[in-house]
Amino acid sequence: MCRELEPLLSEIRSTHLEILGGNLVGLYLHGSLALGGFNPRRSDVDYIAVVQAPPARETRLRLLEAVYRLNRQAPPKGLEMSVVLRRYCRDFVYPTPFELHFSNMHRDAYARDPHGFADAMRGTDPDLAAHFTVILHRGIALYGPPVSEVFGDVPWADYLDSICADVADAETNVSADPVYVLLNLCRVLAAVREKRVLSKAEGGAWGLSHLEPQYAPLLRGALEACRTDGVFEPDGKLAAAFCRRVLGEIRTERKENTI
Repeated sequence: MCRELEPLLSEIRSTHLEILGGNLVGLYLHGSLALGGFNPRRSDVDYIAVVQAPPARETRLRLLEAVYRLNRQAPPKGLEMSVVLRRYCRDFVYPTPFELHFSNMHRDAYARDPHGFADAMRGTDPDLAAHFTVILHRGIALYGPPVSEVFGDVPWADYLDSICADVADAETNVSADPVYVLLNLCRVLAAVREKRVLSKAEGGAWGLSHLEPQYAPLLRGALEACRTDGVFEPDGKLAAAFCRRVLGEIRTERKENTI
């Protein structure tokens, strides 16, 4: 756990308890905080709030107001949270229904129309398959029962569908965020090949030992930038070729496994 985040995490816990009261089952960290790769300059603070019953509209509005305030105290990438009913954590549904969602990218939309945002932020989210899987493998209970008492199994096919969707546009996006895209491709391929649940940095290390040596400088550069928050400007042609190569294997492996 990142020690400098302890005051923020403590306030998240106390705020959610105050607003949700006895309806709150638990708060569970996932993402880089759970996987051990948190970088305050690159990472957001990811958590799931599990509730017993759908919160009333007024409660959702109060919670959003509090999360918006807490988001200003968070590292630059902010908070990403979803409120999910306990029954969907135990008996998984894909894509997974959620009662409320907020992330840093939504802060302006919330500020413009809090009531409209609260009403719109209910639905289903395929990303929750990935979040629940990370929680099951390495999640941290910030409040509430142990993970094993709240979360049931997530079908591996649903997890793969979720994370593969996240890299589908890798070749287009790699020039804008090469560190995220290259390391994320590696961790997705590790999941497809070996059923591994890895952080981005762990994925990059896996790629160094499992992929062709011509890509090693690319992955070393991405890993170093991830570790130090340094500037990383890879060779564009090599990065694009890496994306095509990894995406090609991901698509082939998934197709063969569904026949």
